[in-house]
Amino acid sequence: MFDHDLISIPAGDYWMGETPDDKFANDTERPRHHVQIPAFRLGRFPVTVAAYQEFRPGHAANLPGDIPATGVTWQDAVAYCDWRGAITGLDLRLPTESEWEYAARAGTATLYSWGDEIAASLANYRYAEDTSRVGPGHPTPVGAYPANPFGLYDLLGNVAEWTQDIWHPDYLQAPTDGSAWVALDATPRDRVLRGGAWDYLPRLLRSSWRDSYPEDCYRDNLGFRVAASID
Repeated sequence: MFDHDLISIPAGDYWMGETPDDKFANDTERPRHHVQIPAFRLGRFPVTVAAYQEFRPGHAANLPGDIPATGVTWQDAVAYCDWRGAITGLDLRLPTESEWEYAARAGTATLYSWGDEIAASLANYRYAEDTSRVGPGHPTPVGAYPANPFGLYDLLGNVAEWTQDIWHPDYLQAPTDGSAWVALDATPRDRVLRGGAWDYLPRLLRSSWRDSYPEDCYRDNLGFRVAASID
């Protein structure tokens, strides 16, 4: 079942990168820059274990079907998009990094889509900034936390998500049209991750936070969601 149904994200523009006065912002989130985003569609949820098992039977066989699929490389995620797209007739892909942040912000300019403060009732993360344990310590079922203003779930927390883009250490000369930034080549290629995960600190769930791993890396806190362009 194609259980990660797609939400239509309206065209718009926003300021990508560090939020002014954010004490946790770093050079990877700079310079803040204006981006125009065409309308596109994005999965309401991260791809779940149950959905991914239709593509790779036996994957995470001992895990519940309603949690995000993890242990998936960037290459696996792209292959899943191609496979699912062939079945559905949709041109599925990973979101670009700028699409991802636009969707995560959902019209907001705060640290998180719900404001500048975080609580364990709003997202799945493990530790408070003082390192005290607050979260469940494992991935949770998709949709267990409130949706953002676009109706999207789990963009901040639960699992960090692969995007199309090759990693760049800052935003100098970054695209401003919503396209993927793939001009820099590396071996192996590092791909951008967004959103933070169940075992992270709150500062790593901010809408502007970004990180990277090699495209052949897999971990128990990395997942993905599908996107599609609107012609």
